[in-house]
Amino acid sequence: MRKIFLICISLFTIASLVSIATAHVPYIERTDYSEEKPFYVWKMIEKSKAFYAWLEKDEGNTSDDIDVYMFTVRNKPVNIYVELIVPVVDEYYANFVPWFALIGPGLPEINQQLPFTLPEEYGGIIMENVEPGMQRETFFEPFGGKSYYEGPILDENITEPGTYYLYCWDPYQKGGDYVLVIGKGEFFG
Repeated sequence: MRKIFLICISLFTIASLVSIATAHVPYIERTDYSEEKPFYVWKMIEKSKAFYAWLEKDEGNTSDDIDVYMFTVRNKPVNIYVELIVPVVDEYYANFVPWFALIGPGLPEINQQLPFTLPEEYGGIIMENVEPGMQRETFFEPFGGKSYYEGPILDENITEPGTYYLYCWDPYQKGGDYVLVIGKGEFFG
């Protein structure tokens, strides 16, 4: 009996460590990550982090809610991995399809209208989502125990030092919850 108990405890411990080892470091938007007060991703941009945030829909306001994340690239090249996913909740979220853009020095010139102003001499990469109503793949995330709609993914090597921004917005002004995943390296500890 004791041997079975020890085996069960060992299996539980291994399963727990596997879940922790593959988890993103979570952040929750407590105050709006605005252009005036962006969230500064201050270390380990290549390590996986999940930002649980939302884009508000204000019936009386004509401007979009735009969430902004900021990070600095020093003298070495870095890989920037970004994924924008939406929780599978109900039919409302099936039609919530936010976009994001990586904005920074040395990136390509943007030739389309954006709901924000680019810093001078900055370019960017816009990651569009599908149109509302289009079918999207879903996946189950076991650590959080939730299903998500797949969204746009950016996987880019950045070589130019400077300050970079990630802008998230909903071009259809529907509003809703999203998760922005930055970095794909697993975080142990």
